[in-house]
Amino acid sequence: MLYHAYELTHAALAPMKALCEWSNAVNDTGLNPWAMTPQGRVADAACRWFDGLTRRYGRPDWDVGDGAPDVVAETYFCELARFRHRGRTKKPKVLLVAPLSGHYPTLLRGTAKTLIKDFDVYVTDWRDARMVPAALGEFGFDDYVKTILGFLRKLGPDVHVVAVCQPAVPVLVAVAHMARLNDPAQPRSMVLMGGPMDTRINPSAANDLAESRDIEWFERNVISRVPAPHPGAMRRVYPGFVQLSGFLYMNLERHVGAHLDYFNHLVVGDGDSAAQHKTFYEEFNAVMDLPAAFFLETVERVFQRHELPRGEMVHDGLAVEPQAIKKTRLMTVEGGRDDICPPGQTLAVHDLCSGLRKNQKHNLLHPAVGHYGVFNGRRWRAEIAPEVKKFMMAAADA
Repeated sequence: MLYHAYELTHAALAPMKALCEWSNAVNDTGLNPWAMTPQGRVADAACRWFDGLTRRYGRPDWDVGDGAPDVVAETYFCELARFRHRGRTKKPKVLLVAPLSGHYPTLLRGTAKTLIKDFDVYVTDWRDARMVPAALGEFGFDDYVKTILGFLRKLGPDVHVVAVCQPAVPVLVAVAHMARLNDPAQPRSMVLMGGPMDTRINPSAANDLAESRDIEWFERNVISRVPAPHPGAMRRVYPGFVQLSGFLYMNLERHVGAHLDYFNHLVVGDGDSAAQHKTFYEEFNAVMDLPAAFFLETVERVFQRHELPRGEMVHDGLAVEPQAIKKTRLMTVEGGRDDICPPGQTLAVHDLCSGLRKNQKHNLLHPAVGHYGVFNGRRWRAEIAPEVKKFMMAAADA
C-alpha cells in the first residue's frame, strides 16, 4: 500500500502543481506586471518552491563525452555503456561500477568526466526496477555479482575496475571468484571507493539502523509492489522515494535550511544561487526503485551477518576467498568526513586480500571529504583522481 499512497498523493497534488506551472509560465514571459511587485515576487517564489518540492524527477542525462554513451552489452537490469570520446586513441579500459541504489548511476557523472580524460570508460547503467516487467524474475545479490563477472569477461584481462560505495563488496566477490577459478579475464586492478567492506568498524548511524532491526522488519516496512500502469507492475521493490526520505532525514536540518534559502533567493532575485540549488536537487531528487531481493540480501549479508569479513561469503557454490587474489592490484579510497561509510570500513579489505604483496596494495585517506566528495567535486578532481590514475597506470604497465 505504500506505493499506492505515494501515487495517490501525487494525483491529489496534480491540480495545484498544474496551477503553479501555469503561473511560472506566465511570469517567465515577462508580460505579467504584477510579478514585479513585492507580493508578486513572493507568490512566484512560492509557486516555484512548491513545484520543486513536489515534482517527479526523471532520469538525468549523462552529459559525459560526445553524445549519449553506446550500449555494448545488457541484461534485464543493467546496460554496459561506453562513453564516446572524440579523437579516442587506445587507452586503458576502466569498468566504472555504479551503485544500484536510490539514485541513478548518473550520480557518478563527475567521476566519469574525470576518468574519461585518460581512460576508455565503461559504466554499469542500472535500470529502474519499476521499468522491468515482473515476469523477468527477481534480481538478488548473486545476480549483481554475475552481472559484474559477465562485464569483466567481456572487456577482457586488461580492464581496471572502479567500484563506488555499495558495489565494492560484490566487485570484490566477483574478482575473488575469478581468482579462485584462475579466470584469464581477471582485471589488472580494482579501486574500491567508500565501500562497506566491514561495517563493524567505526559504524555509522545507517550501520546501526541496519543491525537494530531484523530483516523481516525491513521487508514489512520498506518493501512495496509497483502499481500499474508502470511496466514493472507487481514487482517487489525498495522504492526510490523511500530511500530518498532516508537521505533527507539523515541531514534534515541542512535540507530544510537549503530549501528556505532557495525560497529567499527567488524572492530577492538571486538567480545564480537559485540555479545552483535547483541543479543540485534535480540530481538529488531523481530516484529509482531497487529490486527487493537485492536490497534485502545486501542488508542481511553485508550489514547484518558480515559474511565477507567473517569468511562466510559464498557465490555460485564456492566460498569467496579474497586471499586468492594475486594478479589484481588493490586500491582503496576513504573520506575522513564520510558519514555513510566511515574511515576503516573500506581499508579492512587489505587484510582480507592477504595474497597480494604490500607493493600491490595502496590506501588513500582524504581527511577533508565526505562520502560524496570521495568520487565527485573539486577535491576528487584535483587530489583524489590523480592518485587513482597513477595507481591504475602503474598496474597497466606491470
